[in-house]
Amino acid sequence: MKRDVIVVTAAYGRDRIMALGGQQAVVPVVSASGAEGVEIRRELFSDEEQQSLSGLGKTIAAANLVAYYSVPEALFNEQGLVNPALSRHLAEATQLNAQRLKYALGNYRRGFDFTSLRNSLASHSVQLVVENDQTASGTLAAMKAFLEEGGEAQSGCGVTFDMGNWLWVGDNPLDAAEQLSSAVSYIHVKAAVPQGDSWRAVALDEADSLWRETLDLLPPDVPRGIEFPLEGDDLVAVTRHYVDLLREE
Repeated sequence: MKRDVIVVTAAYGRDRIMALGGQQAVVPVVSASGAEGVEIRRELFSDEEQQSLSGLGKTIAAANLVAYYSVPEALFNEQGLVNPALSRHLAEATQLNAQRLKYALGNYRRGFDFTSLRNSLASHSVQLVVENDQTASGTLAAMKAFLEEGGEAQSGCGVTFDMGNWLWVGDNPLDAAEQLSSAVSYIHVKAAVPQGDSWRAVALDEADSLWRETLDLLPPDVPRGIEFPLEGDDLVAVTRHYVDLLREE
């Protein structure tokens, strides 16, 4: 089975990305690692990238990579309404030639009418995926409530399963994997260790077996995103190591 591996640019760290001049600088690294794609983060855009999303998209395509696009906002705002910037973000994703646009879930309220959202998404080639984040809207209970009424058939949205974020909200990643697996269309692979009263993301080689156990419960054929620290003098070698690991696991 061929497993696609996506490298999240944030894995290289904000400071390094900024020092290199933007996310386009790590596209060759991701390509050389053998990964299939790169997840671009809106919060990490350089001024140049912000002004020429299509240029960044062409850089990614020229490197034979697919693009995913992550926006640090939620699908549902505090009033329980769809993010009013969704159309703009979909347009940005289109400029990047991205296959997926990722949001946090946000303040979903039961009984929401998905008709308008579903119709809007149907007119775009970009798939919108919602993720469990590190806030109260990213709990297992919140994600289940959304999926019970707004699964992909109803909402048009897929699900990004961030295996590490469950720890931040006090949920068990294994329970989440067992209960949400059938809805998952993208996995953020992340390991974490306790730090004070919170958690800290770490590389897989520095973690216990929880990430492997969680991954075993999730669909084996959906893309896997690297969202843990990728550090070292030889970023290509470090990235390739984890790309190969996640392709085999």
